[in-house]
Amino acid sequence: MKAITAVEYGGSDVLTVTDRNPPSIENDESEVQINVDAAGVNFADVEQRRGNYPEGPSPPFVPGLEVAGTVTAAPTEASIDVGDRVAALTSTGGYAQIATAPVDRTFRIPKSLSTREAVAIPVQGLTAHNILHEWGRLGSEERVLIHAAAGGVGSLAIQLAATAGAEVFATAGTDTKLDIAKELGADHAIKYSETNVAESVSARTDGKGVDLVLDGVGGNAFAESIEALAPNGRIVSFGMASGSIPTVAVPRLFFENQSVIGYHLEHAFEHVPHRVYTAVPDLLDHLHAGRVKPIIGETFALTEARAAHDELTNRETVGKVVLDP
Repeated sequence: MKAITAVEYGGSDVLTVTDRNPPSIENDESEVQINVDAAGVNFADVEQRRGNYPEGPSPPFVPGLEVAGTVTAAPTEASIDVGDRVAALTSTGGYAQIATAPVDRTFRIPKSLSTREAVAIPVQGLTAHNILHEWGRLGSEERVLIHAAAGGVGSLAIQLAATAGAEVFATAGTDTKLDIAKELGADHAIKYSETNVAESVSARTDGKGVDLVLDGVGGNAFAESIEALAPNGRIVSFGMASGSIPTVAVPRLFFENQSVIGYHLEHAFEHVPHRVYTAVPDLLDHLHAGRVKPIIGETFALTEARAAHDELTNRETVGKVVLDP
């Protein structure tokens, strides 16, 4: 089979098209084998490739945290059957024509979703729902600030928040991305490249601020988020796409009764899987009903993985970035 291998840590040029034997689930009762129709591309893949991902794989390895496709082999007693259309978390190995995934991280997908849309579920769909609800505890009629609003997580989080009745503030760096955010349900669109986010939020809330912030950017975005946060508010920090690690002075938090909550999908699955799985029925119901729809920004051939990484790193993409094996 064809696969993309990171032959060493480094830039996108370390991603190499290789021929490999398909991964097998022989004698493994915990995994399924999947014929991959779509592989998701995420910032975590870029960080693994660079060697910056905590507990990440060592080269040579096949990147890719998520796939969607058809099950070609499954354990006898598994809840997933051969022939099922599924989306799955793979941890690694997704950039390939055939992949394996744990049974308990593999989900049947609604017939109403294409596999390209479904590949947005395992990482970005679960993350968006978890950081809004299971970790962020979003209440109806609360205000939420969502950074990188036109990205994979952001575009889904806007729709989920709007569906829940929240007032949504969205940030992005271009007018095109802000237009997408508004089309998805954002009430307020803020161009962070030209406007101080905290000042804009203050002006639009009569100085009250927002109740919840979803921050996968870090750096200056996190600093402005603290300033935009209402008393008793909370920030869910789930990434640092800016490359800058966010920090906060504790006195600000306890004087305003605020909180910063960390979220990492892989570790959440490892330590509190029941909290992650809580999102699945509601998320699939929204997707099936059409209340939430993944935005597919661009699809690359598997052999174009380098270009996919470069565009993602340069923030040239919107929605879900997909590789087509």
